[in-house]
Amino acid sequence: MEILNSNSLQKSLGETCVVCDEEKELGIHLYTSFICRDCEKEMTNTPTSDPKYQYYLEKLRRVKNSPLYS
Repeated sequence: MEILNSNSLQKSLGETCVVCDEEKELGIHLYTSFICRDCEKEMTNTPTSDPKYQYYLEKLRRVKNSPLYS
């Protein structure tokens, strides 16, 4: 019998994307935030003239810089 701690449970379920708010397994980390692969591809392929571009900018404002500890 395997005992799961919170870290292993989070890895098996994935992480919540800051753009689509869905739990996904594949993606990138920007500071302490997670962006799923689908949203990453969609954002990088969206022209700045598209109304969706503004939507993505608003979502990315939720990404916060992680503090630097020395």
